[in-house]
Parts: sequence; C-alpha cells; structure tokens
Amino acid sequence: MAVPALSFSDDQAEAWDRVADLLHGAGIDLVEGETRPDAPGKAQVLAVVGKAGSGKTMLLAALTKALAEAGVDTISGDYEGRRRKDRRTLAILAPTNKAASVLRNRGVPATTIHRILYTPVYDPEYEKIAEWLNGNGERPVVEGLTDAALDRAKAFYDQVKSIPGALATAGLRGSDFILGWKRREDPLDIGFVDESSMLDERQLEDLREIFPTLVLFGDPAQLAPVGQSGEMVFDGLSESRKLNLHRIHRQEEDNPILDLAHALADPDLTFESFERMVAEAAKRDDRIRWAERVDAGLMARSPVLVWRNQTRIRLIQAFRAAYEAPMDALLPGEPLICDGFELPLKHRKKRIDLEARGLIKGAQVIYLGPGKKPGFSRLHVVGAEDPQVSAASIIKIELPDEEEPFIPFAARMGAAFLHGAAVTIHKAQGSQWPDVQVFAPDLFVAARTGRMEAGIPLWKRLAYVAITRAETRLHWVVRNRLARPTEPLTTDDLVAPAAALTLASTEEA
Repeated sequence: MAVPALSFSDDQAEAWDRVADLLHGAGIDLVEGETRPDAPGKAQVLAVVGKAGSGKTMLLAALTKALAEAGVDTISGDYEGRRRKDRRTLAILAPTNKAASVLRNRGVPATTIHRILYTPVYDPEYEKIAEWLNGNGERPVVEGLTDAALDRAKAFYDQVKSIPGALATAGLRGSDFILGWKRREDPLDIGFVDESSMLDERQLEDLREIFPTLVLFGDPAQLAPVGQSGEMVFDGLSESRKLNLHRIHRQEEDNPILDLAHALADPDLTFESFERMVAEAAKRDDRIRWAERVDAGLMARSPVLVWRNQTRIRLIQAFRAAYEAPMDALLPGEPLICDGFELPLKHRKKRIDLEARGLIKGAQVIYLGPGKKPGFSRLHVVGAEDPQVSAASIIKIELPDEEEPFIPFAARMGAAFLHGAAVTIHKAQGSQWPDVQVFAPDLFVAARTGRMEAGIPLWKRLAYVAITRAETRLHWVVRNRLARPTEPLTTDDLVAPAAALTLASTEEA
C-alpha cells in the first residue's frame, strides 16, 4: 500500500498502512481517495501508542487530511445537517477542551467527546440558515434577519466552517437558535481519539456505541486514570491491535524538554541524578529554568503541577494572598477547575447543556465576574471553541488542614469549581501550556516513598507527565517559596474569537 509523500519513519509508515487497511475494510480507500457504502462487519478498535515526540499527532493529522481528500466529512459537534445516505463521517476527539484546542492549534479540527455524544437541537427557523450555509438548501427568508446579516453569516462560514460562529455574526445568541441538547441517536463512521490514556472503560464503551471504526492515539508512559488499577484502555487490546511508535521525531529540533522526559526511561536514573541533569540543561538552554520560587504571575494561566493535594491547597492559598484576594469573593482573572455538577437526577438535561458548552469535569476556566443572577458566574472556558459562558456556579476554595472547603458564594445547584492556580499532575494530563512550573519538592517526596506504578517508579511517571505538559519552557521549581506578582490580575488577555458566542445563562430550577 502506498504511503503519502511525508517524511515518515518506518514505524509511522507501518502504522499508516495498518490504519489504511482498517479504513479500507470500512469502505474508505485512502490510496484511490474514494469512499463506498460502509462495509458491514463488527466494530474494530486499533491503538497507535508512543511517547511524546514519536509522531502520533503528525500521523493523526496526515490521516485526517487524507480522509478529507477522499470525501469524508469531519464532524465538529456544532451542526451536522441532514444525513445523506452516501456520506461518510470522521470525528477527531479529545477528552478535554484543552486537549482538543492543542490539536486545533496544529490544524487538526478536533472537538471534545461530550460534543459528539450530545448534539444540539436547533430552532426550526434558524435551522434553515444552517442548511443553507451547509449547501443543502435555498437562501432562507427569516423574520428579524436582514439580507446584510445573512451575508455576514455566509462570509464568515465560507472562511471558518462554524455554524454557531456564522449565526453569531448575524447577531444571534446561542439561546436564539439552540433549544437544547440530546444524546446522539445516529452513529458516525470513524473516530480518532487523541490522549486516549485519559479514557476510562465507560467512555470507551460510549465511543464504541457511536463509532464502528475507532483509532486510539495515546502515550503509554502517562498516568492511568484513577480507578483503572494502573492500566489504560488500550492495555487491554491484543498486541495485534496496537501499533507502537518508537522513533523520537522531534529530536532533530534539539528539544531539551523532550530530552529530559526521555531520560527518565533509564532504569538506573535516581531522582538526585535527574535533578543534576535539569540543572545542567538550565545552564545550556533558556527553555529549561531552574527556579528557586514559584512564579505567581504564571499561576494565573498555567497552574503549578504538584503531586500532593496538601501542596496544591497551600500554593493556592499563597497565590490568593499574593494577589490580596478577599476571602468572600473571587477576583476577575482567577483560574478555576470544573469539579463536576451538583444537580439532582431530574436535571439531567441541564447537566448535558453545561457539558456541551464546555463545562466538563476537569475543564480549566477563568473567572470573569459575577453573572446577572445571584450565584451565577461569567466564565471563560480555556480551549473551548466558544469560550464565553454564564452558568450557575458553586465555588469551593479548599483550606489547609480543613476538611470542608470555604464557599465564597454559590447557586442552589449548578457547576462546581475548585481553584485552579495549582493542580495535580494527574489532572493536568491532556493539557499543554507554553510555560509549565513543576513543583520538584513533591516529586522528591514521591521518590522517597519508593512507590511503583505498572513496574515503574511513581516519581518517574509523574515527572514524565509534568515535563511533557510544557510546550515552550519548563520551570523546575526547587523551593517551597512564592515570588510575588509584578502586575495585578487581568482578563485583558482573554480575547474571545471574533464570532464567539455569549451563551445565555443556564436557568436554575
């Protein structure tokens, strides 16, 4: 089978062929660039695994491009339109908004798993506009919308394939044209799942119900989800269903961050030896920083990565004290982490609505200020395609040596949030930031415990995950100190995309 004209390694080329064979059996020929009605057969799952820098994203992007050239439609989660009998579909998925945004920043049209599990229900009047923009109908006449507004929507959609974004340029809000959300009824064809090391068995079963052909991309050196007994979902696949990428493709870029991450594979490496490697790397390259203090300014957008919860809580308290945040309120610009929902079962529809808007558990958000109703917050969902959301909020700020968190304000029910200036390395999986601060004293404690996970010292797994969260610069923090910020907190850097939606507040029951 022919391999596309890319600089693939042997293992990438082999993986391409195996995935292409899988797709061919599902009715998509990447060699000829053709599709045919789906070939019947049982659902199949294939995993492409490799450490950071092994070329997983490069392979995923190349396969996505080849599928598009073969006529396969990429589903974004915004609006699908009427399903054609001959249409073949692909969805590129990630477990979190941040992980999806990392792919989108690399030109891969990714969305979250929740945005595929749940689909929007459009107002029939505005659905006419969506169908027209999709090329499936005549130009509509809609009461209250001028020709100029429709022209703006069309011009936007021709440039950015986003139905909600196009309707926003016509002057509509999300609540105008989205009536609610429902569980997906119709299956899709192909699913590519990035950061699949974060999946649990329940999520995998949900995806198998939707996608008869599923390809998982994951890093076996990361930390397994909590409650998975140290295993990842692709560990349960037979060896014939796993493709291993070994060559480190980014070594040519002389990336000192990746060099440190891969040095952890040495079974004889001790924590003390590794810290000496970090110190030497910091002398040679500005992309590695040996830091005596935590930088409070960086914490506002890039959380400090820690192992222990008590460290996380103390750093959060130090951050709030440094910015002179009041005990009974949040400052605009403070970071938060969605910790789930406090909603009774009868409000399942409301929970689906919040999740579809990006407020899934683990989502990183920035507090913008109070909403129009008591207990509501205006939030910026980091990594979401339409980041501005207003939602009923329950804000919890944990205190050292206290079992119960302090709650500065709360709605009767809604999305729950913890402070996000520091997070555990487990929760940071799937995310990347330009600058990442790793709290080394915690990793030293992990090393002293002698704990192992899947046959590897726990401190090495923690260090590997933490280090590979850094896109540009790694800050290795060696002292339990905080450097005071030089500037006040701000939200000026959170400029929404030109056509981002201001979604209507979620009403309380």
